[in-house]
Amino acid sequence: MHLPRVHIQTDDFDLSSEVAALRRDDPRVGAVCAFVGTVRDRNDGQSVSTLELEHYPGMTEQAIEAMIDAALARFDIFGARVIHRVGLLQPQDQIVLVAVSAAHRGESFRACEFLIDYLKTQAPFWKKEQTAQGAHWVDARVSDDAALAKWGIQASNA
Repeated sequence: MHLPRVHIQTDDFDLSSEVAALRRDDPRVGAVCAFVGTVRDRNDGQSVSTLELEHYPGMTEQAIEAMIDAALARFDIFGARVIHRVGLLQPQDQIVLVAVSAAHRGESFRACEFLIDYLKTQAPFWKKEQTAQGAHWVDARVSDDAALAKWGIQASNA
């Protein structure tokens, strides 16, 4: 069974199952690095009660597929999987999974970091936080652009 590299969904995901599926039937794999991003209860000093994520179906998956292709070209990795949730989320809910398989840990760590840095600035998602002061759209962070720049990539959201 071929595991899709990108999945956008409203439902939660199971880290253990996803990592097992990424490793399955590939005896070359000696390392899997996984990053799970979760909803924080605070942002910029404000309490956050919910986070709503929106995307453009089709465009989002295509953009993330291109990011994975870039990681495969840049690093010695075997596979990658990105799951990103959309819809209404609560603090502590999982938002995103980036998992990368490789022969060795160094390449899997670097590729995973590259993908999450790329994803944070270049994937077409829109985030709306609900706070005590009301709802507002979350702007891109300068620190995320700087993280992407260390890979030699200029953020296109600037």
